[in-house]
Amino acid sequence: MSIENNKASVKKVVLAYSGGLDTSAIIPWLKETYDNCEIVAFCADVGQGEAELEGLHEKAIASGASECYIVDLKEELVADYIYPTIATGAIYEGTYLLGTSMARPIIAKAQVEVARKVGADAVCHGCTGKGNDQVRFEGCFAALAPDLKVIAPWREWSMVSREDLLDYLAERNIKTTASATKIYSRDANAWHISHEGGELEDPWNEPSKEVWTMTVAPEDAPDEPEYVSVEMQAGRITKVNGEQLTPYGALMALNEIAGAHGVGRIDITENRLVGMKSRGCYETPGGTVMFAALRAIEELVLDKSSREWREQVGAKMAQLVYDGRWFTPLCESLLGASQPLANLLNGEVVLKLYKGQAQAVKKRSPNSLYSEEFATFGEDEVYNQKDAEGFIRLYSLASRIRALNVK
Repeated sequence: MSIENNKASVKKVVLAYSGGLDTSAIIPWLKETYDNCEIVAFCADVGQGEAELEGLHEKAIASGASECYIVDLKEELVADYIYPTIATGAIYEGTYLLGTSMARPIIAKAQVEVARKVGADAVCHGCTGKGNDQVRFEGCFAALAPDLKVIAPWREWSMVSREDLLDYLAERNIKTTASATKIYSRDANAWHISHEGGELEDPWNEPSKEVWTMTVAPEDAPDEPEYVSVEMQAGRITKVNGEQLTPYGALMALNEIAGAHGVGRIDITENRLVGMKSRGCYETPGGTVMFAALRAIEELVLDKSSREWREQVGAKMAQLVYDGRWFTPLCESLLGASQPLANLLNGEVVLKLYKGQAQAVKKRSPNSLYSEEFATFGEDEVYNQKDAEGFIRLYSLASRIRALNVK
């Protein structure tokens, strides 16, 4: 089928729509490029904030969409994607808590569900040809709806800059709140917010105060620490300061508490899936506290071999989530491998928040393997130190035999 016939065959498209500059331009571009096809806008509410959603339906219709679906995914995102991922210990390249990556599978799944509901024959996203998100979205589409055509305007149209998009909208009298002076590219959800572009494109530049939006600067945080109690069952946060909360509610509470102390800022240069390095500043206040709490309980309940295995699973899971391979047998396998260990993560942790740091200072668990009676430096009646001699002799037997052979 020729490109023109392929375009003519697209009758209805579901667009992942944010109301930002890119997707505002995509709606008229789709109608002009794909023979006046019908555009259904879809927005996933993943906790990016009410300000981002305000007036979104009206804006989509004014831009040329026939419908606009705004789907609330906040609780599902935290319960079914974030919690299972952090239970594995997944951290990309030792620092990044995967805020953008974890949200992509649920957004793509919901977009496919809307496409099925309205009888669309295509889905569309606004990801650039340089980034990771195009792979994440299209990998999910391939797994969930391989029959749907995928349209990626940034790989098709001739526009190459923010200014081009602004001019395109102005020519068509389509209003936008974007401007050439809004220099940062941001992505927000309940878990985090990312910042790229502007002065951050030069790694020699320290991020200015204008970059950060979710946390106070650690140097401006309160001079007195704050203590927060976190309780968990099977690796899932159930209470914050004694209050029973939903997964999303717990995250929101911790975002507010930790953000006020400058907790959760990172500035990294990461390896993108497409091969280039990119610099990003990420704010994950509540998530940083959750990770610290989980690791604290792990220290109590996981034996040495289990801890080593969890770290292997976490490293593999981080790469998988970052690379957009959620809907795969490997993901199911990794989640399944981590769950028996996560089931042991019951307990309470008290964390000290101070000037950008979240430190676990108290921890307890009914599954704890720590025994003061065994570990004490004082006198005890449970451990015979003479037993260590035979253990060491057997533990070092291979080294002893090797040395004897050399002689």
